[in-house]
Amino acid sequence: MKHLPKHIQPRWRYLAVGIETWPDTTVEREAFQRALWYSAQNLLGDPGSAALDLSVLRFRAAPGSAEALVRVRRGERERARAALACVDSVTGDPVGLRVRGVSGTVRACEEKYMGGKREDYNERDVAFENADRFAIVRDGRADVRVESGFVGATALETE
Repeated sequence: MKHLPKHIQPRWRYLAVGIETWPDTTVEREAFQRALWYSAQNLLGDPGSAALDLSVLRFRAAPGSAEALVRVRRGERERARAALACVDSVTGDPVGLRVRGVSGTVRACEEKYMGGKREDYNERDVAFENADRFAIVRDGRADVRVESGFVGATALETE
């Protein structure tokens, strides 16, 4: 079978997405892809989500954070960002997403927006709600363990 001529081939844009969640949670690629598809389908319907053709091409996860490279059709970038903004949980665990940047090639997207310095974190005891509690501190933010799970706090709230 012959390839399509270049002027007929589909054009793509690539979004670098940063994913943040509680420190004891690891997001998986398949679960993130499924949450992304459901989000697009709920927001735009079947024809709209098919027009986006969202696909996770690259995915790297660590406890508490992950990053993904998402492919979308050219001209559908804003609707893809809206669908990403509607993703609030993956397999029941709350997540925060941030589009780090958009590029026209996979290579440029990876070089500019992905694979940067890993977020440093340390574990320590902090004073929170008049008690010493275990916390994981990342960039001035603390995830403090309480009876029901974790609570997000800033450095001023933990001293």
